[in-house]
Amino acid sequence: MKICILDGYTLNPGDLSWEELSRFGKIDLYDRTPEDLVVERATDADIILTNKTPLRKTALEKLPKLKYIGVLATGFDVVDIEAASERKIVVTNIPTYGTLSVAQMAFALLLEHCHHVQRHSDSVKKGEWSENPDWCYWNYPLVELAGKTMGIVGLGRIGLQTAEIASAFGMAVVAYDYYPRDIDLPNFKWVELHELLKEADVISLHCPLTSETEELINEKNISMMKSSAFIINNSRGKLVNNDHLAEALNAGTIAGAGLDVLAVEPPDDTNPLLQAKNCIITPHISWATKDSRSRLLNMAIDNIEAFINNNPKNVVNP
Repeated sequence: MKICILDGYTLNPGDLSWEELSRFGKIDLYDRTPEDLVVERATDADIILTNKTPLRKTALEKLPKLKYIGVLATGFDVVDIEAASERKIVVTNIPTYGTLSVAQMAFALLLEHCHHVQRHSDSVKKGEWSENPDWCYWNYPLVELAGKTMGIVGLGRIGLQTAEIASAFGMAVVAYDYYPRDIDLPNFKWVELHELLKEADVISLHCPLTSETEELINEKNISMMKSSAFIINNSRGKLVNNDHLAEALNAGTIAGAGLDVLAVEPPDDTNPLLQAKNCIITPHISWATKDSRSRLLNMAIDNIEAFINNNPKNVVNP
């Protein structure tokens, strides 16, 4: 059996091992694969592993041996699912590996806005503390989270983990989701989206990208928010209208944004958020702790083993 890993570098830049996969067959490993080389590199593959390299119908039609596609992520829109199903190719994903890391990163982005740790550290290293007449100083507003309200849009696994962290900080939590259910958290309540936008001091996005949630952060919805509110998005970049958010940040309509995802990644220099005031942007790293990546790799291996044993799991196509 031949296994082709099309874009393994982001999952494993060298601090993990692919060795466990070798018990299933020969491995062809590529750090990155341009789309026009997919067929050439995977011609004889029985199994393909991909993260962001697209597998479209035109490619699948030219891969006659292919029986299984393992997506090394939760989202699987890089695969033409209908075309895979037509060819009886099993497609699986990794649904739960990054919950803890992604929720943690949401607060890393938020706490940077609350305390401006890097900016104050840079100030100290420039000598500004040494030259200061007082024993302490702060160059930016400092914000305490206890007693404030966290608004979470999308209360799935990651949203719920974020809510639990918010509760530990002493925050009240309001949430909006298509499927409300009983939640055992203090100071928690379900609300409609417009109520969440008005009440929340922090709005954290953890919802899937759908036709209803695309550009959820837009001019109309931003206008409902508090001028002191922060927006956190480490879910899907297209949940945010770049122009509307940048305009609001520059005008001071809201206090700040922390973004780990953008609509186009990597961004080009025309993205207005790159120059927007009080906008922290990180390069899609919420998922990328070593612990999280190790879980992902182990789950990918388990998925392949289940498939080989004729009991596939985490299957995303009919």
